[in-house]
Amino acid sequence: MKVIILSDNIASEQLKQEWGLGIFIEYEGKNILLDTGASKLYLDNAKKLDIDIRKVDYGVLSHAHYDHANGMESFFHENKEAKFYLRAGSGENCYIKFGIFSHYIGIRKGTLETYKDRILFVDGDYELIPGVTLIPHKTSNLAMIGKKNRMYIKKEGKWYPDDFSHEQSLVFETEKGLVILNSCCHTGADMIIREVAKTFNNKHIYAIIGGFHLYNASHEEVKALANRIKDTGIEKVYTGHCTGEKSYKILKEQLGEKLEQFKVGLTIEV
Repeated sequence: MKVIILSDNIASEQLKQEWGLGIFIEYEGKNILLDTGASKLYLDNAKKLDIDIRKVDYGVLSHAHYDHANGMESFFHENKEAKFYLRAGSGENCYIKFGIFSHYIGIRKGTLETYKDRILFVDGDYELIPGVTLIPHKTSNLAMIGKKNRMYIKKEGKWYPDDFSHEQSLVFETEKGLVILNSCCHTGADMIIREVAKTFNNKHIYAIIGGFHLYNASHEEVKALANRIKDTGIEKVYTGHCTGEKSYKILKEQLGEKLEQFKVGLTIEV
């Protein structure tokens, strides 16, 4: 299994950065694209890395936010065959809300209708191919986390705290154990690790790869999360994007060699 970061907040060499995430995965002869960043930058970086997006077999959207979905249009123009898999709870309706003020952070309006023949909505645990499964959240009361983070869903003119029913993990079975990719881990990386462990009857989890949504978290919150991640027994943690530089340093102090920073162009082999 090979994982290559195409879009992230940190660049390397001749590659460019943005606030977004896009990841290319090779697994058992198949190519999977997880997210498309905030623009077509992931596509430009892929070309510089000699990765042919036309050869992607499956596209997956981790959740319905612009910094993961806004490159979808460029994907559909470049790749004429692959379907994109979204959680059934996904819509063009995600916002950040401050009192009476709101800011749209969702999938670009019109995308789901324009490309409906290329998009598949999935429910429950969904086997993409043998050894690769899409996993939804299975913990109750997640809307409390959405409310705390001022994240809301707007439906029929009404506001609801985001319960992250549009978020999913991409889980791979490898010889070293399970590898989880969850692009922002809004509900907490430790919760996601435990949800996946329970889903797979406590099979060993080798690694988690993704952003941890800690860019505005306090020192105490980050340290507590690091300790909870440690308690899961996971071997490797790769993070970037919305984790933030300050929080990454705190995580590194707690997790040591378990933790690695990802950036555009980084290749992870399992």
